[in-house]
Amino acid sequence: MAIRYPNGKQYTQPLQKSESAPPKKDSVFSNRGMTLEDDINETNAYYLSRNLAVIHKKPVPVQIVRVDYPARSAAVIKEAYFRQASTTDYNGVYKGKYIDFEAKETNNATSFPLKNFHEHQIAHMKQVEEHGGIAFVIIRFSKTDELFFLPFSTLNGFWQRMQDGGRKSITKTELAGCSKALKLGLSPRIPFLDAMEEIYF
Repeated sequence: MAIRYPNGKQYTQPLQKSESAPPKKDSVFSNRGMTLEDDINETNAYYLSRNLAVIHKKPVPVQIVRVDYPARSAAVIKEAYFRQASTTDYNGVYKGKYIDFEAKETNNATSFPLKNFHEHQIAHMKQVEEHGGIAFVIIRFSKTDELFFLPFSTLNGFWQRMQDGGRKSITKTELAGCSKALKLGLSPRIPFLDAMEEIYF
């Protein structure tokens, strides 16, 4: 199926970790094969079940333009377009505050490429903060399962550095010094509310 952005460019599904390999039972991280999105969805379900926060993944509006019907009881979408550019992955409410955040993974070992963000995502998070909301990103280094909670204001500084001709990535050393490290657990899987408490509340 071909899905296209509003500008006509074809959408390419990001590569995800293989789910075919069984998890190691003797590992502390028994769900190591899960993607960052899986982990955050599981975390959000945990927070919701305990009435700690209401956070959901944003649906992506898609316009279907071509459908094949190989059988009367089956339909196969062959071509579709995003109705508008996506903003961020998640939004919700915590302690009366609107929160909005993006989740990103990288296979790089020592730095996070800023090309993983789109300009409209940066603009969106900036607007959220200008209106009193909380915007941030959760970054995972896939090879080591290292996680960082990065406030948007700090991310924006790195973005502006790139716009001014500087480095096009954030080194892991820089992240360690200006963000909150998150540790994978079980309940919740990614305890990002703890980081929010420490930074914003």
